[in-house]
Amino acid sequence: MKKRLLIFLLGVFSFFTVSAQQTQIKGSVKDAVSYEPIPDVSVSVEGTTLSTSTNAKGEFVFVSNIPLGEQILRISKIGYISKRFPIVVNENQTVDISDMTLEADLTANQDVFTISLSDDELDDDTSASDNISGLLSSSLDVFQRTAAFEFSPSFFRVRGLDSENGSILINGIEMNKLYNGRPQWSNWGGLNDVVRNQELTSGLTPSNYNFGGILGTTNINVRASQARPGGRITYSSSNRSYTNRLMATYATGLIEGGWAFTVSIARRWGNEGFLDASLYDSNSFFASIEKKINDKHSINFTSIYAPNRRGKSSPNTQEVYDLKGIKYNEYWGYLDGEKKNSRIKEVEEPILMLNHYWTISDKTSLNTNVGYQFGKLGNSRLDYSGGGNPSPSYYQDLPSYALADPDGPDYATAYQLEQNFLNDGQIDWERILDANLTNNIGALPAAYVLYEDRSDDKQLTLNTIFSSELTDNIILNASVNYKKLKSENFGEIIDVLGSSTGALNVDSFDGYQYDNLNPDRLVGEGDKFRYNYNLFADVISGYAQGQFKFNKIDFYLSGSVTNTTYQREGLWEHSRFPGSDSYGKGEELTFTGYGAKAGFTYKITGKHLFDVNAGYISRAPTLRNTFSNSRENHNIVRDITEEKVTSFDASYIFRSPIVKAKLTGFYTTIEDANEVGFYYADGLSGTEIENNETSAFVQEVLQGIDKRHIGAELGIEAQVTPTIKLKGAASVGQYTYDNNPNLYLTSSSFTSEDGSISYGQANLKDYKLAGGPQRAYSVGFEYRDPDYWWFGATANFFSHTYVDINTLTRTSNFYLDSDGLPFNDYDEELANELLKQERFDDYMVVNLIGGKSWKIGNKYISLFASIGNLLDKEYKTGGFEQGRLANYRELRDDVASPKRVFGPKYWYGRGTNYFVNLNFRF
Repeated sequence: MKKRLLIFLLGVFSFFTVSAQQTQIKGSVKDAVSYEPIPDVSVSVEGTTLSTSTNAKGEFVFVSNIPLGEQILRISKIGYISKRFPIVVNENQTVDISDMTLEADLTANQDVFTISLSDDELDDDTSASDNISGLLSSSLDVFQRTAAFEFSPSFFRVRGLDSENGSILINGIEMNKLYNGRPQWSNWGGLNDVVRNQELTSGLTPSNYNFGGILGTTNINVRASQARPGGRITYSSSNRSYTNRLMATYATGLIEGGWAFTVSIARRWGNEGFLDASLYDSNSFFASIEKKINDKHSINFTSIYAPNRRGKSSPNTQEVYDLKGIKYNEYWGYLDGEKKNSRIKEVEEPILMLNHYWTISDKTSLNTNVGYQFGKLGNSRLDYSGGGNPSPSYYQDLPSYALADPDGPDYATAYQLEQNFLNDGQIDWERILDANLTNNIGALPAAYVLYEDRSDDKQLTLNTIFSSELTDNIILNASVNYKKLKSENFGEIIDVLGSSTGALNVDSFDGYQYDNLNPDRLVGEGDKFRYNYNLFADVISGYAQGQFKFNKIDFYLSGSVTNTTYQREGLWEHSRFPGSDSYGKGEELTFTGYGAKAGFTYKITGKHLFDVNAGYISRAPTLRNTFSNSRENHNIVRDITEEKVTSFDASYIFRSPIVKAKLTGFYTTIEDANEVGFYYADGLSGTEIENNETSAFVQEVLQGIDKRHIGAELGIEAQVTPTIKLKGAASVGQYTYDNNPNLYLTSSSFTSEDGSISYGQANLKDYKLAGGPQRAYSVGFEYRDPDYWWFGATANFFSHTYVDINTLTRTSNFYLDSDGLPFNDYDEELANELLKQERFDDYMVVNLIGGKSWKIGNKYISLFASIGNLLDKEYKTGGFEQGRLANYRELRDDVASPKRVFGPKYWYGRGTNYFVNLNFRF
């Protein structure tokens, strides 16, 4: 018995002796000012594949495959100055390098650029160019930083993809809208101080929170306990979106009793930015409270309220820009001596969320979240059902209209129209008011009213996210998510503009009743107008993922399944689609989506890596592209099915203490997509139009679209001296339609039973997809002085930007007359020239940035400034062909005119612009 006990004790002693003699590196990282632990700091041994991150206590440890001898330990985190520590590793010994400190990098004002861009949601409601922000700006990848800060003002899209292909989360709750799949950035605009803590994955690489899209996942962590303790006050001035910004933020960090608090308020305002009458009025409020119940459980409550109003700006034809310059905006006019914009975008959608964090063990956690968002999104516009078109750039009021006179150019009238437009060229509010006052005399309905297209959403989100480190080499992630949306959609009159009778709720174009159960109703301020319906959506999804990490290779496998249900409820009966065609609840639609992705990173050496990712996703179409005309009826897009996305990319990565580079090739296809657009069309063929008209306001449904995105990305930076860094980036892509989808139009003016006309295939294959430059290049440098001042410059080159084509002209309608027979004077060679897609001129933009920071005791002051488009280059960033010219003769005659009447409408980039930011941190 004694021998056995002795042997056991010797065994235990030997075990602990061996454990104690294990070779390892451990340590901790703290903030240089507050001396609080910093979580999620990247720790790596240079020249090896060893890397890890600090935990919530700021601690880290390496226990295997550690090289012996002299090594360099590197620690880094976004917002801090990276450091390198020389260490010596001896066999069977522990290197303990605790309490390393990181100082805030006051010169790395990346968030300053992010705010100026994420405020910059463009305002066209029908094109896909309404969002150029949120581009993975937290990534340490030089290409992604360049895409966010240098390329995005030119409408550039990473890999030519819309933002619906990436997921944005706040505390694990997805913020992408079910209506169009895109995040509404202004819901948290102005809160840069509290949304800077982001965890990002790019492309198909694995996320710990959800399956994600093919552009990756960004989780914004707003837990109060993980906010950097202290306060921050910021003032900014700019001529981009707003003219003034003021922010104040304070975070306690974790304090006695296990409580943590973070509050932030901000205001951004200005009568106009770079474009005329583009007013900006935004307030932002944020509060986060966390209670750490014990070492295993913590509860966090967050509220975000960021109401904002923006004056929209118009796309214009080249004729208009030539007359009035690139700052021209047709949506405003003077009223009582002040600029009044008719098109205001107003967003007021508070976010409430409750998060429970359960640390089951050191290696396993469960995060359960409840989120609720409600409020309104409105876009105002003028209704002129009883008067003439109030647009100051209406085609009949421009010189081109007189020059295109069928009897020959009328130069006298063209000159008069030109002078009128040059001398005024804005909305005549006084004339509008006078028209309504005149109608008051005869007790007639308003000729003009200002109304708002409204979406009032209520969305509940529930999810639970599981993560477990099963072994040193295997991590399991899984989540279950549920979303429930009720979206109330209606028009609402916000100003009757002097009318005493209100507006008549009848379609003035063809006489249909919008609300057939209450015919000929007069409506006033605050009343619903034109349409009134609800959309419902229920989405339940789940995913599971395994991440495997080994000496030479890391790989992952991930799968997801999603069930989506949509339904429309008509609250009004439209007289063109009576009864159950428009009123009550329509058909319930169900879609089932699947996702699978896998990838690996092969570590050739510590400096050379090879990364491959591949994925397949089938997903429900968005609500926007499910109903052909949800404002009027229940009709669903024909043959609707799930979209299919296939994506593959491969990267070579080089990293050394001096040079970091990544070269990526990518290939993505999107199949069975739908797009629904709205416009007024001239030159329609077919017999299903009332009164043999060839014009109608239509809904264009492009069904079964295939797209192909292929290209390469390069990012490289070199720290050539301790103070000078050179950097470069390039994206070379080709984004095209990959088939000839079907096209049909719907309209209340069509006499067919379902109000549609089919035009068969649209010949789109190999046409370029619009959406910014398909090729972009950037070269630049940064100089960072040890005395905390710095400056940099970049030159950015853009090419292969294309106009968004009018797909109807690529169908049989283009060569058919109104009687359905081909034109007898159709010239195929000329037709091919007319249908050639416009490519914009290549251009270069030079940007400058610089700043200085001061440390006064334990407080910091920093100044940052940037100048965009230093050389004041004028360039087109996007545009679209107008739908007015739907057939060969009309387009031919328009192009042959001295000036085009219905030429494409364009957006121009900003001229020289600036941004200045002063920050005080304590």
